[in-house]
Amino acid sequence: MAYIKRTLEKSILQMSQFFPAVLVTGPRQVGKTTILKNCESNSRTYVSLDSLDNRALAQNDPAMFLQNFPAPVLIDEIQYAPQLLPYIKIQIDKHQQPGMFWLTGSQQFHLMKNVTESLAGRVGILQLQGLSQTEKDGNRSALPFLPTEQYIKTQAVNAPEADIIKVYERIWKGSYPKLYPADNIHWETFYESYLQTYIERDIRTLSAIHKELDFLKFMRSLAARTGQMLNYKAMADDVDVSAPTLKEWLSVLQASNLIYILSPYSNNIGKRFIKTPKVYFLDTGLASYLTGWKTPETLREGAMSGAMFETYAVSEILKSYWHNGKQPNIYYYRDKEGQEIDVLLEENGTFYPVEIKKKTNPTKEDIRHFSILEKLQLKQGTGAVLCMATNPLFITQNIQRIPITYL
Repeated sequence: MAYIKRTLEKSILQMSQFFPAVLVTGPRQVGKTTILKNCESNSRTYVSLDSLDNRALAQNDPAMFLQNFPAPVLIDEIQYAPQLLPYIKIQIDKHQQPGMFWLTGSQQFHLMKNVTESLAGRVGILQLQGLSQTEKDGNRSALPFLPTEQYIKTQAVNAPEADIIKVYERIWKGSYPKLYPADNIHWETFYESYLQTYIERDIRTLSAIHKELDFLKFMRSLAARTGQMLNYKAMADDVDVSAPTLKEWLSVLQASNLIYILSPYSNNIGKRFIKTPKVYFLDTGLASYLTGWKTPETLREGAMSGAMFETYAVSEILKSYWHNGKQPNIYYYRDKEGQEIDVLLEENGTFYPVEIKKKTNPTKEDIRHFSILEKLQLKQGTGAVLCMATNPLFITQNIQRIPITYL
């Protein structure tokens, strides 16, 4: 399978020229190892801790491991041997060279704790997800999404026309590189194998989960709620587990980079704000598989069509930042009067409101809640409705409709 160029390559090379270590995190099968191998033509030793022999050596004799695999080295799945990190620090402090260690990891929370304790100030941390929409289109120079005139003009050069059949094909298929350009007949087999591997290998190292079937039921229940506010009680009743267990399982999916918890905006003034976060699956193909949508057509016409459209848009917004080596300041807004804005992006003290609608011609009615930002005395930038329109068009002086394909 031909390698698909990734936006994150630029950030990897930049960080590698500055930091002695670079860590790329992300879910399994999104191409962490592949992108690192394609980032450098020079010889760099490669070693995977998926290998039990390598893992045992790294855990039991870290010094000998680093003698066998000296820098410059790419160490895959570093979370399996946190014992290595203090020894990597010793090597870094001894030689003080940029780009000595390239690391990958699939489990973010536990890994981040170990890395930040051992390699503080010595490691650049980047996050990779599945293929972005722009990467699939052969454009790896996309900007982080902001609904500005500059962004829209830049994206207009390469963005394909928004075609609902093609858009839902992408939503349904998901973003794992293995599925591109694979035929759709492999879709179900891929996700079935992915879940089996994930549950059997990863969750057991993150949490003492013994009821794998209950955990799978939990994943299906959560996927059915993608794009919604988290209701722990309803989900606990649905899965028949306690709320504390549910929260623990949710943290497992977060640690595996499979879901994103979108925080509500609050300025801590008054009590009008809703404080419940929303949950989004980061791969809409996985969410479609978990919820039983077996074809793009059934998904497009089904009850979750709108929720998946919103989930896809949010995941693409997040990828546009992460794949440029940045962390987005992203929220949603909802108050107790029911006024809601799907996405609020904050950049340099300016807030950019975004609605996400599966329609071709959004109107002023769709942006009626944007005015709440003025009442909150927030500095408001240009706004947008991400939608199925075929071209950008102003709805008001400062708010445009933007085709979903511009993400």
